[in-house]
Amino acid sequence: MKNTQFAVIGLGRFGMSLINELSRMGYDVLAIDNDEEKVQDAAETATHAVQADAMDEQALKSVGIRNFDVVVVAIGENIQTNILSTIILKEMGVKTVVAKARNALHGKVLEKIGADLVIYPERDMAVKLARSLVSRNILEHIELSPDYSIIELITPKDFIGKSLVDLGVRQKMGVTILAIRHSDEIIVAPRASQIIHPGDVLVALGKNADLQRLGEMES
Repeated sequence: MKNTQFAVIGLGRFGMSLINELSRMGYDVLAIDNDEEKVQDAAETATHAVQADAMDEQALKSVGIRNFDVVVVAIGENIQTNILSTIILKEMGVKTVVAKARNALHGKVLEKIGADLVIYPERDMAVKLARSLVSRNILEHIELSPDYSIIELITPKDFIGKSLVDLGVRQKMGVTILAIRHSDEIIVAPRASQIIHPGDVLVALGKNADLQRLGEMES
């Protein structure tokens, strides 16, 4: 996976944040935008930064865009450019095209024209913030489907000193504990006899409503 090469088209806040994080993780990233100033800013972080028009097929070919494993269309303000860039990239044979959508209708169009993955950064951030405000015990949330998720949460106070079989989390709450983080140790697929200790972090799978109740328990 470390050999995966990324290109990000559109150097707004989302595009730059993505480049910074991918670079921090050690990946090669090509940054592309038609704004010279943004390209210069990105050059400080990205492996390469190029000024180019996202709708200019020849310009994209000249930077070898087809050689990248994942190309992210992070253009947010101009929906037309976002959509046309996605079409051009798919027609050029880019392996995986990830496109940023502003709303549900925009997302449907991107799906129709062949985007491999459509993302909604603003919506997802709002959902994550809302959940963290309601359930402060929840540290991380991964949505698997509209009904099921995986969460990472601080151990509820009532769980401390008890085993998973004593708690009956699966039977009583419909939630499966996938892993327990205990100090620097991660216990994957813990046994029913596993005792929960103060400071443990639980990784749980279940229906969103059941996970929400679990997250609302006092820690």
